[in-house]
Amino acid sequence: MKMDYLSRIISGLLIFISLNVHGNPYQDKDMKDLTVKKINVDTISVEEIPALFKQEHIAYQTIANVNWKDSYPYCPQVEFGIAYTDKAILLHYQVTEESVRAVAGHDNGPVWEDACVEFFSMPGGDDIYYNVECNCTGTLLVGAGATRSNRQHAPQEVLDRVSRWASLGKDDFEERIGTCSWEVALVIPFSTFFLHDIQSLEGKSVRANFYKCGDKLQMPHFLSWNPIDLPKPDFHCPAFFGLLQFD
Repeated sequence: MKMDYLSRIISGLLIFISLNVHGNPYQDKDMKDLTVKKINVDTISVEEIPALFKQEHIAYQTIANVNWKDSYPYCPQVEFGIAYTDKAILLHYQVTEESVRAVAGHDNGPVWEDACVEFFSMPGGDDIYYNVECNCTGTLLVGAGATRSNRQHAPQEVLDRVSRWASLGKDDFEERIGTCSWEVALVIPFSTFFLHDIQSLEGKSVRANFYKCGDKLQMPHFLSWNPIDLPKPDFHCPAFFGLLQFD
C-alpha cells in the first residue's frame, strides 16, 4: 500500500514548519556526501553486480565509524559500492570479519543478530525512512516509518522483488568462528519503497546511512558510514544520515 497524495502533502508541510521553527535536524557540517552513478542497462542479474561495478569504475566506500568504542570496539573490514538504474538501486557489500552467522531463517526476521549489512534511506522527501537489512546469506528485512517504533514491514511480495546474491550461499548456519570474507549484492527496485511511488531518482538528493552489525556474534559491533553521535547503539537516527546525490 502507498501513502496517498494528501498524506504526503500534509507530512511535508509539517516537516517544513518544524524545520523553520526548530532548525533542520539533518544539517550536520560533518555529513558525508556521495555521488551515486547511473548505469544505463535494461536488465541486470544480481550475480553480475561485482563485475559490473568494476567495469563502471564504481568507487567503494568504507563502513568504519566505531561510534561506541568503549562498549563495542571491534571493527571488521567493510565496504560497499552503490549505483542505480532507471528502475532500481544496486548495492554490493564486501566484508571480512572474525566470525559469521546466519540463523534468521526467513525474511523480516532478526537479521541484525546475524552477520548483517544495512541500508537506511529517505527516498520520498518526507520524514519516512526505510531500513533494508540483509544478512550474509541474503535474508532480508525491510521496514518503513518515521520513527523506530511502529514500523511497517514490507509485504513478502515486495521482498520477493529484491534480487539477492550471497557468496556464502542461501542456507542458514550457526556461528562459524574464524576469519571469513563474504559478499552480498542486491538489486533493490524502487517498488521496495512501498509507502511511496518512486518513479525515478535521477537528480535527487536522498538522506541515507549504511551500517554493519552483528548483535549476537562473538564480537558484537555496530559500524556506520556516516558517524553517529549518540550515547548507545542506535541506527534509527535520521539526524545522522549522510547524503546521496543521484546523478
